[in-house]
Amino acid sequence: MTDDLATRPVVTLAPGRHKRAEKGHPWIYSNEIVLDAVAKALPPGSLVTVISSEGRRLGVGSFNPHPLVSVRLFDRDPGRAINADFFLARLRRALEIRERLFDQPFYRLVHAEADGLPGLIIDRYDSALVCQLNSAGMDRLQPDLLAALHTLLKPTTIVLRNDSPARQVEGLDSSVTVAEGALSGPLQIHENGALFLADLSEGQKTGWFFDQRPNRAVVANMARGLKLLDAYSFTGGFGVLAALRGAASVTLLDRSAPALALAQQAASLNGVADRVTTRTGEVFETLEQLAADKERFDLVVLDPPAFVKSKKDLGAGSRGYRKLARLGGGVTARRGYMLAASCSHNMPLEDFAEAVRQGLNDAGRTGRILYTGFAGPDHPVHPSLPESAYLKALLLAVD
Repeated sequence: MTDDLATRPVVTLAPGRHKRAEKGHPWIYSNEIVLDAVAKALPPGSLVTVISSEGRRLGVGSFNPHPLVSVRLFDRDPGRAINADFFLARLRRALEIRERLFDQPFYRLVHAEADGLPGLIIDRYDSALVCQLNSAGMDRLQPDLLAALHTLLKPTTIVLRNDSPARQVEGLDSSVTVAEGALSGPLQIHENGALFLADLSEGQKTGWFFDQRPNRAVVANMARGLKLLDAYSFTGGFGVLAALRGAASVTLLDRSAPALALAQQAASLNGVADRVTTRTGEVFETLEQLAADKERFDLVVLDPPAFVKSKKDLGAGSRGYRKLARLGGGVTARRGYMLAASCSHNMPLEDFAEAVRQGLNDAGRTGRILYTGFAGPDHPVHPSLPESAYLKALLLAVD
């Protein structure tokens, strides 16, 4: 998509609806825009100059008239051309930050709006990149993005994991394609001094969850000599690292047999396979069975998928987190520990902490919060977009 400043379309905001954009918020909602016939006729993902009702130019963004978030701003300078050079500059800055944070090339390289590239996620696995293009605008700009990635990193493999629910909201199709190179199987990841495996084409999301890196380290440092249950373990990020740091035994629980197979391979790679076992099953049902069998663990990790995917799900999601904390409390040994996490950005930290408190109380337990964790620094937070601060984790001593 060529961005010609002379012919770039204009989207006008309704009277009085310019204040959030002027203060730096990267989203403009459909009810803030004059959606006249001209605007509605623009192809989804078109680059537009945004102006106030008084004619002040507020920036350049991509426009889609269909979802609630209709404009995603790329830059507050309306004269900025959105092309391969623009991507290269933003990617170079993102890379500079990550290379200061990490000594190995395994991290989230681009975290959407927080890195100035709205609708784009890029996770880096050394010379392989996994990209999610989650907006119509980013989808149309794919050629410029790929050109910039080639210039900056010269990756051997680029996987487009365009299968997220966000694309459905944007009216985009769902697909997984290898845009560059080839995949011959899972790739090794280095994280917190351990080795893991990620399936970039078949695994969840981009194949790995880099966001929990600091919380995994905290749990692992607590795990020496303890019996640990890693529920929703996926490929073993919490449990295998804990075994490497000296956990007496680790049970990985997940409903995905392929994910558990990769976790078992990771345990072998790290020389801890003799202390790691896997159990395939639904977590709620299995926790109930473990409690009935009087199984107890010194340290329980509860890292579920998002229970609150939109604000309307807050009530049901809160009840889900409460029940999970109750079941987790039921299998936590006396004087034990529990880590409970939520990746739902619509679940405020204080509401999540209350749900966990209620769940422990339902189990006849009490606890104290030792640590409150968030996503790692390769998942930065946009200061005007609290939605980008989605992950929260509570480590509790359970009495």
